[in-house]
Amino acid sequence: MRNLLPILTVLVALMLIWQLAVAPMNIRGALDIAERGGAEIVPEGSVDRRSVSVWRLMAQNSDHVSMGYDLDRPRLPTPTQVGQELWKTTGAMAIKGRAWSKRSLIYHSWITLQSTLWGFFLGTSLGIIGAVAIVYSRTAQLSLMPWAIISQTIPIVALAPMIIVVSSQVGVEGRGLPKAIISAYLCFFPVLVSMVKGLRAPEISQLDLLKTYDASGLQSFLKLRLPASLPFLFTSLKVGIAAALVGTIVGELPTGAISGLGARILIGDQFGTPLAIWSALFAAAILAGLLVTLLDLVQRVALRHTGAPT
Repeated sequence: MRNLLPILTVLVALMLIWQLAVAPMNIRGALDIAERGGAEIVPEGSVDRRSVSVWRLMAQNSDHVSMGYDLDRPRLPTPTQVGQELWKTTGAMAIKGRAWSKRSLIYHSWITLQSTLWGFFLGTSLGIIGAVAIVYSRTAQLSLMPWAIISQTIPIVALAPMIIVVSSQVGVEGRGLPKAIISAYLCFFPVLVSMVKGLRAPEISQLDLLKTYDASGLQSFLKLRLPASLPFLFTSLKVGIAAALVGTIVGELPTGAISGLGARILIGDQFGTPLAIWSALFAAAILAGLLVTLLDLVQRVALRHTGAPT
């Protein structure tokens, strides 16, 4: 309960700020609708209202402020509207037996999750292999680490279309592999850096002690370096899985995909349905939370098994 209270406090504060922001964000749309319905608005005409601040519009038309909380296509929907849309496209459809309908966010979350897990596995594997190479080889350290750092300066929004184009040119069928590569690119670096730090965590005296027991390099790795790196690894995995999800969603945007959370966000933007965008964003946030929670449970089991403090 001591840990839950700060989280709930921040959540309530965010919801309050969100609720208060709805009125100024939606006031122009609300006044346009009210004017078309015959109401008297100050100033008249949407063109004239463009140069007037939202705060002045709210003060001069206070009777119509509440309309901004009930628009069909709001610029900023209320938390209640987002919750209703999210339930309509997830829980309600599951109850009706349509969880795998192409209108269901459960279906689109599953499409995104598949590429996320493939990318996470690929990026994590490359990160761990690279970390082992850097720790045991000075040549790898001098050559690999600088390029790994430089790679993170390339914006993912610029890299994603390049990966998709190259994949299509070499004959890769489907969109799953390019999305997995993009997500792997984002989760590779945090795993690499954390594993390097974790594998180097044992002290010299501990390594010397194993040498006195005539332990081989593999035994030193398995008995000392790897267990010492687990806390660092799991911390990076939590960051990496969230980054992999973001990479998959970004990878879905330029591909013209019709399935996946990124596709739902893009379609919602193209057809002017903000509720679809916000519900897909919240579905992505919930999915990321579940993945991080699952990794946290695995971490507790792994650390307890190795005797490390949890």
